[in-house]
Amino acid sequence: MDQRLQKIEAARAALEHVEDGTVIGIGTGSTAEEFVRLLAAKVADGLMVTGVPTSERTATLCRELGVNLTTLDEAPRLAVTVDGADEVGPGLALIKGGGGALLREKIVAAASDRMVVIADASKLVDTLGRFPLPIEVNRFGLGATQRAIEGVADRLGLAGALALRMGGDEPFVTDGGHLIIDASFGRIPDPRALSDALHAIPGVVEHGLFLDLASVAIIAGENGVSTKEITR
Repeated sequence: MDQRLQKIEAARAALEHVEDGTVIGIGTGSTAEEFVRLLAAKVADGLMVTGVPTSERTATLCRELGVNLTTLDEAPRLAVTVDGADEVGPGLALIKGGGGALLREKIVAAASDRMVVIADASKLVDTLGRFPLPIEVNRFGLGATQRAIEGVADRLGLAGALALRMGGDEPFVTDGGHLIIDASFGRIPDPRALSDALHAIPGVVEHGLFLDLASVAIIAGENGVSTKEITR
């Protein structure tokens, strides 16, 4: 299977985790969009489900395809969230945020009984960090926040370029009105220490290390679909 077909098959397998009559979180990104298309077909066949989208992009696609939506304020506890990932590491630790929706994705995942991650086999890694880590930051004090991130990296023995994400000629702006710094740290041997240190920086709104959130990972490769589960 090519990469897109792998994403479709992972998304198809995730439908087994969606129960009739539930409210679910719906992620952002190319693999999540394949899930939305398959979910919409099930809805058209009579599946009763309501989604909480993690981005305006996902919300628009759901509306176009006829998937009913609500908000986390109206449904503060979700049965499951189905979302993609940029990397899936040991213990189902993740790097997310390549699509720019990491803050909302983390809020929705934390409000869910289970998080099901769908990905193609290229996203599996032995150690997180091959994919640049997205760090969502406040516009105010951007330079000071970047220097603080550099200081954290230095203390933890990490090195690599920090790049302000661009959207054409202007900085990319998240749905929450923030900016994203992509940190090319390479191997991250201690994701927990990095997570804690980044959260301690006042200008950091959130980061793309998703730890202790995913309970199921559905991975599609050339030889089919496999499922990894961990008890939370």
